[in-house]
Amino acid sequence: MIPLLIYVAIFVLSYYLFTKVIHHAARNDYTSLKTVTFGDESAVRPNRTASVISILTLFLLWGMFTGSSLLPKFLHMPGPFEGTATFEYTAQTPDGQRDTATVTVLVHPVDEEVTEPEVDPGDGWAKNDSATIGTWRSGLIRVDRNDDIGRDEGAEVVAVNGKPIAPGGSVETEFGRVGMSPKGTLNFEPAKGWQMEPIWLPAPEAVAARVVEIAREGFRGSTLWEHLGYSLFRVVVGFFFGALVGIPLGYAMGLSDWFRGWFDPIVEFMRPVPPLALIPLVIIWAGIGETGKIILLFLAALWIMAIAARSGVSGVKISKVHAAYSLGASKPQIMRHVIIPNSLPEIFTGARVAMGVCWGTVVAAELVAAEKGAGMMIMVASKFQNTDIVIMGIILIGIIGFGIDMLMRWAERILVPWKGKG
Repeated sequence: MIPLLIYVAIFVLSYYLFTKVIHHAARNDYTSLKTVTFGDESAVRPNRTASVISILTLFLLWGMFTGSSLLPKFLHMPGPFEGTATFEYTAQTPDGQRDTATVTVLVHPVDEEVTEPEVDPGDGWAKNDSATIGTWRSGLIRVDRNDDIGRDEGAEVVAVNGKPIAPGGSVETEFGRVGMSPKGTLNFEPAKGWQMEPIWLPAPEAVAARVVEIAREGFRGSTLWEHLGYSLFRVVVGFFFGALVGIPLGYAMGLSDWFRGWFDPIVEFMRPVPPLALIPLVIIWAGIGETGKIILLFLAALWIMAIAARSGVSGVKISKVHAAYSLGASKPQIMRHVIIPNSLPEIFTGARVAMGVCWGTVVAAELVAAEKGAGMMIMVASKFQNTDIVIMGIILIGIIGFGIDMLMRWAERILVPWKGKG
């Protein structure tokens, strides 16, 4: 909740600053001269400043909640307690005698080995104790182990820092929470703060260091680029064959009522079926090799491309077709000069969606069975709780996917310059 609130606050502040203050600076571009922009697609373009701030905000939050060394310490969220913690417990014997002792706990980084601090046992029958606990961890403390009257003699802990406690209850201290198990053993959990433990979310510099390490040394016998290359190869081949079959199928469904009636039930039945649900069936039919993965990606792209091509054909304005007929155009000429050009925008949109689905599918397919690939890296790393490798794989997959999408947008601007111009 706190990261979300910070993110929203930065968004609102930057939006107001750049749209209400800086935006009033002189602008002479074509969009600024328009009198009506609401609902005009050509008037809406990504604000590069907003994009940069959005990315920097995400990295800022990442660094704040992981204690990144890339940020000054005053920007760090409160981290876990580390140092010497103390609390008092009060024990009571069956005949009502009470005594108080102090517990000293050394809270240390989890990757360090330390010894318990030495403490004076004190003069009462309840003796002072010491223990060590790693940050973000908790531990049971048998405070009666050195008492003159222990649990075996009927003594029990009844208060912590003067506050009553019972089995299943807890008491908050300035160093953390002291709980009591159902059997009466104290459990100390140091304050965790707001930062994430590295095993759950490592700092950005740790992920960057892991990228450099794997780029140099490889991962499980293959270089980083081989893993990414295999995933990219599978996606491109699967998408290519999906488009090769799906686009003609979509054109046929858009131009012929017979083809539409014949294939529409199949396409509409398969469209909502997630590609991941087909993985067991594809493995049974084609095995766990490259063929099975490419078939799965082919099926992931096929239905999307077919629907995109069908929608592109159905969306062609009939007035353009009538105009072409009135000028003496034949059916092949109408297909070439009217149907195909006007359906390309829909096909490119479908291609971008299909490529995104293929990326998600190939990672899932590699999670099941693969010797190389980005998904395989993530799967193996997760088994050994190498969260930095998992995040590294996710980031690289996202960057490559974003790069492919940008490339397809560029190709669309070059090949379909008439999109959105009627």
